[in-house]
Amino acid sequence: MANHVEKRLLNTNIRYRFDYIAKFLNFTADDIALLNNFEKIAHPHIQTLVEVIYQKLFEYDITKEYFIKQNFIFKGVKTTDNNQLTLQSDQMLFRVESIRKYLARILRQHIWNDAFLQYLSTIGKKHTNLAGVHSIDIDYIHINAMLGYLQHTFIEIILSSEELDDTTKKTTLLAINKLFWIQNDFFSMHYIVASHDDH
Repeated sequence: MANHVEKRLLNTNIRYRFDYIAKFLNFTADDIALLNNFEKIAHPHIQTLVEVIYQKLFEYDITKEYFIKQNFIFKGVKTTDNNQLTLQSDQMLFRVESIRKYLARILRQHIWNDAFLQYLSTIGKKHTNLAGVHSIDIDYIHINAMLGYLQHTFIEIILSSEELDDTTKKTTLLAINKLFWIQNDFFSMHYIVASHDDH
């Protein structure tokens, strides 16, 4: 008999939604342990990795222009001219630090409790138009591309690591893959709601 899944709870209960996705992907405590171990290897690379991500986003005017928009969390001096915006601009240094902390947290988190799931959900929500004054409102295509690019950079770190044997590389790659599909779901769930609100 097929396992019953309550559609209403998938869309209203973050824990229920995560449990369904995690079970579907076979994301377990073993994967979390692998991510925790990988964080120690990835940590020296994260600052450079983050800068590479933003350099990629700066390659396209459609993604670079989002960094000109107001971010109500950022209180520093804001560059409003796209041509003058660089990775050393105050608002970009702020964003670099923010994503660095985010990456460290998702890899370092030992227990995926409700507070952490809410954090993952909030990260997704604020990139839509649903978070009020804190909304960044980025089209989902760019989020999807960035998550894919970010995952590829982690894969490169894993494959080139001399600290991991082949078996651990394989299981870590699988854990990273599950992590990004779970985070992607916490983005897409809010974009689906936002698209319904627009109609």
